[in-house]
This record gives sequence, structure tokens and C-alpha cells, in this order.
Amino acid sequence: MAWAQAVVRVRVPATSANLGPGFDALGLALSLYDEVDAWACESGLSIEIEGEGADLAGAGEDHLVVQAMRKTFAACGSQPPGLRLRCVNRIPHGRGLGSSAAAIVAGILAARALAASGAVALPDEALLEMATEMEGHPDNVAACLGGGLTIAWSQDGQPRMARLEPLDSVSPVICVGPAPVRTEVARRLLPDAVPHRDAAANAGRSALLVAALTQLPGEMGALLAATRDWLHQDYRAAAMPETAALVRSLRAAGIPAVVSGAGPSVLALLSSRPGEPDYRHYLDSLGSIVRETGIAWHISSLDVERQGARVLRPEPPSGY
Repeated sequence: MAWAQAVVRVRVPATSANLGPGFDALGLALSLYDEVDAWACESGLSIEIEGEGADLAGAGEDHLVVQAMRKTFAACGSQPPGLRLRCVNRIPHGRGLGSSAAAIVAGILAARALAASGAVALPDEALLEMATEMEGHPDNVAACLGGGLTIAWSQDGQPRMARLEPLDSVSPVICVGPAPVRTEVARRLLPDAVPHRDAAANAGRSALLVAALTQLPGEMGALLAATRDWLHQDYRAAAMPETAALVRSLRAAGIPAVVSGAGPSVLALLSSRPGEPDYRHYLDSLGSIVRETGIAWHISSLDVERQGARVLRPEPPSGY
């Protein structure tokens, strides 16, 4: 097996899944990124980490990026003699912003770019399947790979995705929770069955949400109605009462707010009609409500990431 004689740099976006009613189906890519530099070397495994998860630098083969790379190398037919990684992590861990999906996608893309036969052994259409197998569900990895707004589902046991282009007027704002919540903890709170009326209501709101994000510019009222959920947020409230309270307060003020992924972060979807004042005037109200909670939420006004994960131009390995 031949290996790239350069540093491969991969940039992967944060994602917010569910978006309220689109449980395990809808995802939105956000302009907050992790970057991974990877290159083959003569022997050993070395990991450098800056930012989030720096304490995992000594995880070795257990590191999630490494696990994804090993799985990809195996699909390509061989493992490199040695491997070096440098990770710059900006996506908060355990906050419902797709950090594990980003790590998996980064590892897959980096390994595929390092292996000479990577693009042949693992074509684009196979990326979602491998990433979903590792993540366990496709919503975050679909948005991470595709960018924009994605709809994910399973067909004949295989993950599928459709990518849509959100309106330019859509502006996501993230309120990052001060303490993590494990996804498996949040999932254990979900019931095995829900009332038929709740499932029907969610189906209608999910359809409305896709329309509001892609066809109804500036319709804050439509976004507020479209982000109402009956399937998961109320059931999970016990695991993150501060998150549930913030979502209720923002929605009472007319701001479309949802739990981001499994939480505890909160996603607000702001918008404004063409010719009307910029959406940012809603930020003052949002900021006031957040401050009233007395909790150290970190507010970030982001953009929709429209390209998704990608391999940047390889660079010579000098200086590493």
C-alpha cells in the first residue's frame, strides 16, 4: 500500500440534530469546526490535541479519530506503519453538537485521503454507511458529511440521506450548556411507545420545519410552530432541567428554540424577512433571557455550514 507523502488536513463541522420534531432524522451543519492533521510515518502512534478533549491525547488506539481511521484503513486493505495526528478541537464535547460524529467523519476522510487506493476502496456513497455504523444513527454524520440541512433515514437496513439548501436568512444561535450530558443517558429516558396523536403531530411539524427552513424566508412564526416537539424533549427534561427551562422561556418570547441533539445545548433558529431589520435584533432578547437563568451559558451566533466535511489541500510534513 502506498501512502500520501504529505500532511492531510480535514475540517469537519459541528452539527445540531433533531431540530425539535425531526428526531433521529433532521440535521443542520454549523460553522464551528474541528480540524485534524494526519500523516503516515515510519512507526508508532502519536496524537497531539489542542482545545476540547486535550485530556484524550494519551488515549492511543482508543481515541475515536484513530478508531475511525483504523476502520477505514482496514477497508482499504492495509494499515500504515506509523501514524501521527494533530487535532484542533473547537466543538464542545458532550453538549449535543455532534462532536463524536465530527471525530468519526474526520478519521474516515483523513484515512481515505492518506491511502493511495482510498477513493476506490471507499467511494463517496460508502462514507455515510461507515460513519453511521460507528455513530449508531445517521442524523449527525449525514449533516457533517453533506453540510446544509439533511434528512436521514434507513432503507433496507442501509442509511440514506438527502441534502437541502437552507435559506440564507436562517441564522442559528447556540447556547452551549456548562456541563455535558451523555447521549446514552438522554436516550434511556425515552419511552418505547408514544401516543399516535403525538407521532402525527410531530410528522406535521417536521414537514413544516423543512418548508420553513428552505422556502419561507423570515417566517419566525412558522419556525416557532415548526420546531414544536412531542417525541423526545419533554421526556428528556429530567436529565437537563436547566435546558428545558431555557427552551420554554425562549419559546414563550417567540424565539424558535429546541434542544440541540441530545442536549444540553439549546439551538435557536433566527430569521428575518427581506427588507426588515436584521435578525440580530432578536439576539438582545435571547441574551436577556439567558442571563436571567443565572447559568453560565455560552452564546455563539453561527452560520449554516453549507459545504460539510472536506479534505483541505495536503501540505508538506515539515515542522511536525
